[in-house]
Amino acid sequence: MGTIVISGTAVLVLFGFSDHVWWLAAVAVLFLYLRYGRDASSNTSSSSSSSGGASSGATPSSYRAYRDRRDKQAKWERRYQRERPLEARRQAREKS
Repeated sequence: MGTIVISGTAVLVLFGFSDHVWWLAAVAVLFLYLRYGRDASSNTSSSSSSSGGASSGATPSSYRAYRDRRDKQAKWERRYQRERPLEARRQAREKS
């Protein structure tokens, strides 16, 4: 993702030599990436670990982070099945 943003920003800067609005677009892309893109992956892992929510597809930084997140998700699923057996069975039937 970072490579795409950097190359896109470089293209916008090159366009900016002829029209200065492209410079503003490059700055906006960098701002949005730094604000939401880069922080989204670190916030996703911390928010899913604190709330137990499902992962949004962010790639873990290491295998250990992936394994921790997977184990935590499995723990929450076991707890859900234990606390709501009828609902868990209904969802399993609908899934298959």
